[in-house]
Amino acid sequence: MTTSIWFWIAFHIGVFIALTVDLVSFKRRDRELSMRAAAQRSVLWVILSLCFSLVVWRLKGPQHGVDFLTGYLVEYSLSVDNIFVFVLIFAYFHVPPRAQHRALVWGIVGALVMRGVMIWCGIALVQRFHFVLYLFGLFLLVTSFRMFFGKHMRRDFGESWVMRVCRRLFRITPEFYGEHFKARVDGRWMLTPLALALIVIDIMDLIFAVDSIPAVFAITQNAFIVYTSNICAIIGLRSLYFLLAHLMERFVYLNTGLAFVLGFIGIKMIVAKYYVISNWISLAVIVFVLAVTIMISMIATRNRAAAENRK
Repeated sequence: MTTSIWFWIAFHIGVFIALTVDLVSFKRRDRELSMRAAAQRSVLWVILSLCFSLVVWRLKGPQHGVDFLTGYLVEYSLSVDNIFVFVLIFAYFHVPPRAQHRALVWGIVGALVMRGVMIWCGIALVQRFHFVLYLFGLFLLVTSFRMFFGKHMRRDFGESWVMRVCRRLFRITPEFYGEHFKARVDGRWMLTPLALALIVIDIMDLIFAVDSIPAVFAITQNAFIVYTSNICAIIGLRSLYFLLAHLMERFVYLNTGLAFVLGFIGIKMIVAKYYVISNWISLAVIVFVLAVTIMISMIATRNRAAAENRK
């Protein structure tokens, strides 16, 4: 089923308007987001995405509506892993809270472009070489295994290849200049640490997209559904960051849940030729796994905190 060019245009206009309103409202606040405000905005982004799923359901049919919801949930849940890395990046570069918001806004703009290109290339590749889906499935199983048995390590972003390239190509000042990405120092233009943080964020999002986009291909190969579910999950990432940045230690088992989700999706892609798992079942499995791991995480950390307080 093809998608009208006007549907594509309307979607991008809606995204642009939503991002503009969110950015203007943040400027008027003239202060960093509180957890309450971040929670309200996160809920609002989710509601907008659910409303869009109803539009897809109405115009393209129930199956596409379910495909969008499943893909959106996969992308949104995997974005929590992005948040953990964003916390490390901002901590490494000592980015002030207000400047973090600007970096995330432009990071989202970069993600819109990069993911659009990756999705277009991925779908063209799958349509030409169908066996690529099985390679994607195997890749997701390997990623699931690594997530299940691996742990987050504090990374030295200053010694990464990205930073080495930036140091060779650009002049860099060690000081922040408000929320600016560049500054004129001694008559020369230089990048600020905020620009470096933005570059690293975009590169890390690109790396995460290598996992998340193939996962949505297990749900559907419809370009519009894959793209819009990705974008709807990404545009809510900024508010979700400010909500979860100080709560990451509470989600101790979420990575295990995400590993199960990726493993399930990988198996679904590999066995699709012999046994088709409907997206209704996929949606139910993903919701169940995430709900259980989040609930267990909250209970475990609450009991741990209570035990420490009694000491």
